[in-house]
Amino acid sequence: MSVASLRRAVTESVSGLPREFWWLWTSTLINRLGNFVFTFLALYLTASRGFSAAYAGLVASLIGLGGVIASMLGGVLADRLGRRPTLLGAQLATSATVAALAFVRDPVWIAVTGFALGLASNASRPAIQAMMADIVPPEDRVRAFSLNYWAINLGFAISSVYAGFLVSQSYTLGFLAEAVMTLACACVVFVKVKESRPTRTVVPGAPSSPVVTMGTVLRDGRFMLMVGLSFLVAVVFTQSSVGLPIVMGENGLSSSDVGLVAAVNGVVIVALQIPLTRFIERRDPGRLLTVSSLLIGYGFALTALAGSLAAYALTVVVWTLGEMINAPTQSGLVARLSPAEGRGRYQGVYTMSWSAAALVAPLAGGWVIDSAGAGWLWAGCAALGTVTAVGYWVLMRGLSDEEPSRPVVAAPVEAENSPA
Repeated sequence: MSVASLRRAVTESVSGLPREFWWLWTSTLINRLGNFVFTFLALYLTASRGFSAAYAGLVASLIGLGGVIASMLGGVLADRLGRRPTLLGAQLATSATVAALAFVRDPVWIAVTGFALGLASNASRPAIQAMMADIVPPEDRVRAFSLNYWAINLGFAISSVYAGFLVSQSYTLGFLAEAVMTLACACVVFVKVKESRPTRTVVPGAPSSPVVTMGTVLRDGRFMLMVGLSFLVAVVFTQSSVGLPIVMGENGLSSSDVGLVAAVNGVVIVALQIPLTRFIERRDPGRLLTVSSLLIGYGFALTALAGSLAAYALTVVVWTLGEMINAPTQSGLVARLSPAEGRGRYQGVYTMSWSAAALVAPLAGGWVIDSAGAGWLWAGCAALGTVTAVGYWVLMRGLSDEEPSRPVVAAPVEAENSPA
């Protein structure tokens, strides 16, 4: 691809999106530039504080549990209080809890603070996703979600460069740096991002529709099927931080080798996400999700054949391509399946599928490796990839291209006082 073609591809990928989206995108990038505490938390607890690996695992699990709860809670708050106050509250709480984590020493309070951090840091996700669906036209949503996903990975890639240096000087300095960056993210939202929640107005003569509650979401069969498929994809994908490092270590590769292979994921996303966006944004989402499931499942399955650093890196490229297709396409599908007045709740339940996988996948991956061997883990990834591919095909059968349209009949104050 020539420089002119690349410049044209970038221009077409970023043009035409609302200004509000770009401020939200900027806040995401700032947030991810400072989001590195989770990466070093286990090392901090064991190497710096002298706690056991079991205790570090407990804290990680509590953070994950907080994330599961926050996904549901954040979605409800985004619909009832609004996207902006939920996002601001979550970011301010995240900044405070990260700063507190730098100074607490008692193991009980570290665990409590970790749980609070899981709650705070994950409560913002449904609000961000719902806000993007609010402000971006349906035909541009896959592109918008793709650009936001690119910002997440760009920020993480840049932060990884200097985070190691920061924590090598002082873990306290690293925690405080993340707290400041998260606070800066909140400032961008406070100054530049406006509330986007659709207002509920009375439509004379329009048939009354039920208020969207969490029960409405859980009874939505097609959407919950998608959530289940998302969970299975996430279980496979999480093996990138569980099964893959363990297997590489057992094959004699060093921690620096593991780091290099992990970095391939971020490099590929940063380099190819924007060009790939042009390819996927007008494609059939059912086919994209089916292909992405196979790439993720069989990309991890190829790990069984890898023996060298280059071979492991090649498997990462395969499942990363699946990830790059899946993430924005699935986010766009969530927005498509959810009514405007219930987007926060729908996004919250979708986000919960990934948080739940973060709890289940490490235990499942470790158990399979210990009890049956790594070969069965990678075979299981292929099987789950196949199941999800078929599931997405079933999910998309008969799905209209139109978004769900439900009459909005209540005044804003009534919506805020509606049940969860």
